[in-house]
Amino acid sequence: MSQLQAISVEVSLEDVRRVAELANLELTPEEEPRMQRDLNAILGHVAQLAELDTTGVPAMAQVADILGGEPDRTGAELRPDILRPSIGRAAVLESAPETDGRFFKVPKVIER
Repeated sequence: MSQLQAISVEVSLEDVRRVAELANLELTPEEEPRMQRDLNAILGHVAQLAELDTTGVPAMAQVADILGGEPDRTGAELRPDILRPSIGRAAVLESAPETDGRFFKVPKVIER
């Protein structure tokens, strides 16, 4: 059995409203029950996956490892992960249109 324990969770309409609020989504009253059904279906599929026996299945970090990293099968070669110096904060802030000396100043784009 997998290390994840299957948890039976039902998403309520109140949960849907809270998630929509956190995601800054405006759902109509007609959309809320549909979203509730969809979220419950997703959780049901996750519960089914949690029931699978994954004993002996090696963990993997990249799907490309299975495909052998061939460019024609994965789309592109991954670049080497090399540590390089980054641009200094002072240099970046000098070229910014507006700062407070420590951070960029940007216009507010999300209204609540």
